[in-house]
Amino acid sequence: DFANLSYMSGHNNHFATEALKGALPVGQNSPQKCNYGLYAEQINGTAFTAPRSQNRRSWFYRILPSVTHEPFQPVAANPFENRFDEMEVDPSQMRWNPMPWPKTKKNFVEGIATTCGVGSPGAKSGLAIYLYACNADMGDTGFYNSDGEMLVVPQQGALKVRTEMGLILVEVNEILVIPRGVKFSVDLELKEFEEGARGYILETFEGHFILPDLGPIGSNCLANPRDFETPVAWYEDREVEYTVLNKFGGKLFSAALKHSPFDVVAWHGNMAPYKYDLRKFICLNSVTKDHPDPSIYTVLTCPSATPGVAVADFVIFPPRWMVMEDTFRPPWYHRNTMTEFMGMIWGKYDAKKGFVAGGSSLHSCMSAHGPDAPTFNKATNEVLVPTKFDKGLAFMFETKYQLNLSRFATEGSHRDRDYHKCWSNLPKTFKADKK
Repeated sequence: DFANLSYMSGHNNHFATEALKGALPVGQNSPQKCNYGLYAEQINGTAFTAPRSQNRRSWFYRILPSVTHEPFQPVAANPFENRFDEMEVDPSQMRWNPMPWPKTKKNFVEGIATTCGVGSPGAKSGLAIYLYACNADMGDTGFYNSDGEMLVVPQQGALKVRTEMGLILVEVNEILVIPRGVKFSVDLELKEFEEGARGYILETFEGHFILPDLGPIGSNCLANPRDFETPVAWYEDREVEYTVLNKFGGKLFSAALKHSPFDVVAWHGNMAPYKYDLRKFICLNSVTKDHPDPSIYTVLTCPSATPGVAVADFVIFPPRWMVMEDTFRPPWYHRNTMTEFMGMIWGKYDAKKGFVAGGSSLHSCMSAHGPDAPTFNKATNEVLVPTKFDKGLAFMFETKYQLNLSRFATEGSHRDRDYHKCWSNLPKTFKADKK
């Protein structure tokens, strides 16, 4: 199924696709009788009366409607820890090594661990950040999230994702966005040397990811809309014992079905999963002096009600040329009202040692951070020539919120408790009698 996939191009388009010719009704959404004996079903990601520019909804034409399932039952083993008011707050700079591989077989949902978050999924406010490490397919188990939209960043291992709206193969260097409520299931496509799949997840309880405004940049660059890929319609007509998991109110529930939920023969709308290849990002940088703000590397943003302030930004630090003259080229020392969670997809970071692929860090609101001593010494003394940094791909989830930390984050074996020491030997270079 995943050998020769097709996608539709664009971001937040109104798409229309059918796996059987004539399955989409013409000129209306809910005919008295749908072709092929299908059921019409709408999924709404915003209120009916949301402004048209913000409205998200799609129409499905499926073999059986979603309502055909047994009652939901609570699942005891819930990886989603969303009682953030019961978690710790800590302004300390945090860093973690890669999430350890599971010692038993775990699928994508079972392999999730909560790192931090804030707010309430029930109030549709806030967000959560998770890591995942898995080594098994989901098989005849699906999942959907009533609490928010999910942005998945694979760090190792490709994901074969079945969704109600089609098939998506998500590889390292790509990201996946799954809207609230859309069912999906993840199987793994691993290389011989890979123990499993591992990566990062950002879940936003409010809003939707959109492309950032470009302002004076103009009409091009950063993530171009045409490079986002949405699946074409695909379905399976399978009568089988199936389990659907639902994240609802921070808890996990399961329901039994007698058939596969991936039975949407056709669909149209602007609420759909999509992927994006980060290697297609058109990166900008200073060509005179100074290191620009990292906001120029924003791929997607989930805006808040305050203009210019994000519930969450997804930012990357890709391979790029650095040509600034008379400039400290690494990221500057910084304190920020926004909270910065960073991850390393591959390679190494250009501002400090010890930040390894699969690792992560958290610099909270007004918590100081910046390059380590070796990076500072090198950057302040090197001869500046045009240099291409192509040694790694890092990313950042940046949010207006202060985040609470789970026990997995504060007490896990993967926490780097010596992280603060990377700044302990920064030299004092001040000399009052010499500029």
